[in-house]
Amino acid sequence: MEQIKYTPEEEERMVEEAFQDVLTGYINSNHRKKVEIIERAYKFAKEAHKGIRRRSGEPYILHPIAVAKIASQEIGLGSTSICAALLHDVVEDTDYTVEDIEQHFGKKIAQIVAGLTKISGGIFGDKASAQAENFRKLLLTMSEDIRVVLIKMADRLHNMRTLGSMAPNKQYKIAGETLYIYAPLAHRLGLFAIKTELEDLSFKYEHPAAYQRISEKIKESSERRTAIYREFSAPIKERLEQMGLKYEAKARMKSVFSIWNKMETKHVPFEEVYDIYAMRIIFDCEDIAQEKAICWNIYAAITDLYRLHPDRTRDWISIPKANGYQALHLTVMGPDGNWIEVQIRSRRMDDIAEKGFAAHWKYKIGEGDEESELNAWLNTIKDILNEPNPNAIDFLDTLKLNLFASEIIIFTPKGELITLPTGSTVLDVAFELHSQLGVHCIAGKVNHKLVPLSHKLKSGDQVEVLTSQSQKPQAEWINFLNTAKAKTRLRAALRKAQHPAIEKGKELYDAFLAKHDITSTNEIATKILGQLKLHNKEELFLHLGEGDIVLDDSLVKGFKQSSPSILSKLFRIGNKKEENVEEKKIPRPKINKKETYILHYDEQGDANFLIADCCRPIPGDEVLGFVDENNEVTIHSLDCPRAQSLKASYGPNIVSTKWETTKGTFLAHIHIEGLDRMGILHELIQMISSHLALNIRRLDIEAENEVFHCDMTVLVEDKKEVNDLCSKVKKINGVKQANRIY
Repeated sequence: MEQIKYTPEEEERMVEEAFQDVLTGYINSNHRKKVEIIERAYKFAKEAHKGIRRRSGEPYILHPIAVAKIASQEIGLGSTSICAALLHDVVEDTDYTVEDIEQHFGKKIAQIVAGLTKISGGIFGDKASAQAENFRKLLLTMSEDIRVVLIKMADRLHNMRTLGSMAPNKQYKIAGETLYIYAPLAHRLGLFAIKTELEDLSFKYEHPAAYQRISEKIKESSERRTAIYREFSAPIKERLEQMGLKYEAKARMKSVFSIWNKMETKHVPFEEVYDIYAMRIIFDCEDIAQEKAICWNIYAAITDLYRLHPDRTRDWISIPKANGYQALHLTVMGPDGNWIEVQIRSRRMDDIAEKGFAAHWKYKIGEGDEESELNAWLNTIKDILNEPNPNAIDFLDTLKLNLFASEIIIFTPKGELITLPTGSTVLDVAFELHSQLGVHCIAGKVNHKLVPLSHKLKSGDQVEVLTSQSQKPQAEWINFLNTAKAKTRLRAALRKAQHPAIEKGKELYDAFLAKHDITSTNEIATKILGQLKLHNKEELFLHLGEGDIVLDDSLVKGFKQSSPSILSKLFRIGNKKEENVEEKKIPRPKINKKETYILHYDEQGDANFLIADCCRPIPGDEVLGFVDENNEVTIHSLDCPRAQSLKASYGPNIVSTKWETTKGTFLAHIHIEGLDRMGILHELIQMISSHLALNIRRLDIEAENEVFHCDMTVLVEDKKEVNDLCSKVKKINGVKQANRIY
């Protein structure tokens, strides 16, 4: 990104204008006016960051000013948060301490700055254990003062807005962890506008070509959509006028990321994404008690005009979402024959929806239902943090379960309401109520009908948990748990039950290393865990204690202290010895992660990359590289869930990649469906093997009620060949759909 040069006078004027913009917005807000302390914080930060520049070349002070503006004008925070935002990098980047901040600005601002300093430089550090620990710090500080994470969110949003000045591998890392953690966290806190922008910006840097393509299509179809919206909204507006309402009506566009997500998950082109926009009606109402009645009156007026979709009405007024969201959604048939969603909200509901109720949490008189809901959620997070998990990715995935975007409401036999993620089971409810209920749960009654532990619940179900003192926790239960709290409590119960075996395994491990004069170090333990594909030492000790892994003395011969990698040969799984002797690996040249890594084959036909089994990318796919400890690059598709996890947890190991012309062949999985008829399979196979000269490696076809589904794996050279195949297959009479799954 080219740096623009300014004179010192121009820079000074630019900085002052930016700060005045923050101040003007604050003065026009409904917060108590504490201008003097904000001006002092600005001058303090400006002096502290004097002479320091951002990577883009601009004075560093512009960053904290921008963060303060987002915190104030986009999240709705007050003077304490504005000061903390202005000062958020002072302790991290200068010689000033938290004590200095407290002396100048008081205890509360200093505490928030200290909380932000703990989690500075992004959530994650360079090592897996540090990443989990830093994220734990973020959540702990959030549960102490929500403003810490809200300012952190503003900091991340500004970093994403200015991501263009970073190197490609840094862009992948920052965009990856933003999509993986920050966007779900923004959603959970009710910051919908920020969540949408974070998703779109992440998508822009991860899939620039797709982002550009969808943006252009939105622009191209804008005129047609505007005409349809005008025709659709005119009679509704007329009815609202007749009802005497003071309101605002507007078309809400689906974000670029949301459109792409739908195209990918539904395997449809842009033209078939019909819910690209929705109509939003925001009405003014001074009496909160009247809001619900007005929403339903508007609903009645709209359904008098248009045909209602019976299964797509969402009442989040009676029971708000867990993040405080309130609105009434209905879907009706539009003038162009497509379904259009209408969202009905009061001005208060809209404010909560856009800025998040978290911004006002505990900083106003009293505590409403929304604040109690957030309080309960934060307590759940504290509950998870009480059980430390040394594996960073597992820890983050467990917590991510609690940032659920969609939830269900279930009831206890006494009528108490519990909010859970979609997909939760009877066992999730048991653990939600109490650890002991979960440990001893044997079954459940859902709406008075007996069901197993693994039964998935639907919103509105009444659930009774059945227990037995003879029941013991089972490791396989983890497979049908869907809440972070339940998984954490089950792991704790299993650890307690497995403690004797773990202690026995530790004794065997220590005795074995001592017997062969091997010093027990973290490096040796890490190598052993890697060879045995285990997550942590606790898992190793458990397997040793239960006899699943046996220490093998016969392979000690020739072992040298200086070669810890040979330790893997000192173990055998069960009673079967490992027969393959590990070859000595030639060290690979160190990879420069700041440069784009070119994917190619050498003269012998060997690739300089490995293909991830989870997504199996092929040339033409947008991919990134993950550099492991052996300096080998494994490539993942950019939208692969595992890649998202790696970017968030091991950001420094990510490298930007680019395909070179390759001479290899790759497996592609194609799904085809259509109307069954005599000879269609023969035509399909003949086209692929004869006309397109592709090698079919696997073929599964199933016909039911005159409809067929076909899954095939073919060998291809690149993505273009797959697209060509799908395009030609669709021309066969009867074929309705042909898409590559991976």
